[in-house]
Amino acid sequence: MMMQISNDPASNKHSLLNVMHRFIAAANNMDETIMVPSLLRDVPLEEQANNNNNDDMAESQVASNKQRDMYEHYLLLKSIKNDMEWGLLKREMSSGASFLEIAVKQEKREQQPSVKGDLAVEDNADLEHQFHYHLRGLFGVLSKLTLQADHLTNRYKREIGGGNFMR
Repeated sequence: MMMQISNDPASNKHSLLNVMHRFIAAANNMDETIMVPSLLRDVPLEEQANNNNNDDMAESQVASNKQRDMYEHYLLLKSIKNDMEWGLLKREMSSGASFLEIAVKQEKREQQPSVKGDLAVEDNADLEHQFHYHLRGLFGVLSKLTLQADHLTNRYKREIGGGNFMR
């Protein structure tokens, strides 16, 4: 009996579509759970040391964002999800350029051949390398963003459950 392989790329746990769906699902769960986002204002992103080492992985993931409070991080995750769902055109029409837009425009300027005409053969040969490089980066970023959305959601549940946000 032959093993049947699914033709649906989203069913492969290592597919880009699956990683994207997981992040969007985590961001949607975060958005549905956090009923009053303003309660996140001025709450440090990192939890106090009373958690010992239980959340070391999650805390190390957010350590680079120490300057942000939970509210700013919530807005960042929500904004990234919206950019993924609606694309950059909506952002261009409504507001200033995102970090992603700036990076894409800068990359296009750097990659433009100095001589006009068809792309050189070596540029085409390098496309596969560029694609794989950016794909690996996208997988890594989306995986981290998913963990951060889950962490923010779980932290909100713990804090609200304990009444720690109430002043």
